[in-house]
Amino acid sequence: MKLYKTIKSNIHRHGLSAAKDIKGGTKIIQYKGKKITNKESDENKKYGWDITYLFTLNKKYLLDGDFKYNTARLVNHSCNPNCEVLDNNGSEIWISAIQNINKNEELTYDYGFSFDSYYKDHVCKCGSDNCVGYIIREGSRWRIQEPIKLTKNI
Repeated sequence: MKLYKTIKSNIHRHGLSAAKDIKGGTKIIQYKGKKITNKESDENKKYGWDITYLFTLNKKYLLDGDFKYNTARLVNHSCNPNCEVLDNNGSEIWISAIQNINKNEELTYDYGFSFDSYYKDHVCKCGSDNCVGYIIREGSRWRIQEPIKLTKNI
């Protein structure tokens, strides 16, 4: 039995939730895709500012997960995540539970976006108490001078 199921998300369009109770530390789903170079991502319009599913593997390569067979692409960002990304030296990427997750709870992780001049292009709708309104990695959220508070579309 799969540990996850596809849902209509209150955070963003679709998401994944726990199909049963999941213990912290459990690998839930592998992030799959096509290995591309940084140069390819810079030159191809597919990798613009809209929805992208890129993971950095190393200085030269990225993993493009924008394929229907990559169900892990549906895991949404949260400022209070219950999952994290595990990278096996660029060979495999897994979404893993960082705490116990209850059946039907949405699976989320911190996307780790950097604080740069484009941060306002990435609005966060997770609704967590510690949400600053933008998808920015935890270690950079302190830089947001005026957080925006959005509520989930429940």
